[in-house]
Amino acid sequence: MSNKEFIYQRICNYSGEEFDPNEDHKVLKVLRSRFNIHLPQRASVNDALEAATSDHEIVELILQYRTMT
Repeated sequence: MSNKEFIYQRICNYSGEEFDPNEDHKVLKVLRSRFNIHLPQRASVNDALEAATSDHEIVELILQYRTMT
C-alpha cells in the first residue's frame, strides 16, 4: 500500500464514507456534515484547508492527499 492509499484510508475512516478528496464540493460537504467544519473564505479550497488545518486532523490529511497528485 502506498502512502497516498494509506492517507486515503485514514480519510475514509475518519469520515465514515468514501469520497474523492480532490473534489472540492465533496470535501466541503463532508467537512460540514460530518465534522461541522466551515472553512474560511479563501481564493481556493486548498488555501482554505491550509487556514483550517488545526480544526481537525482530517483537514490536514485531505491537504496532504491533494498535494500528492
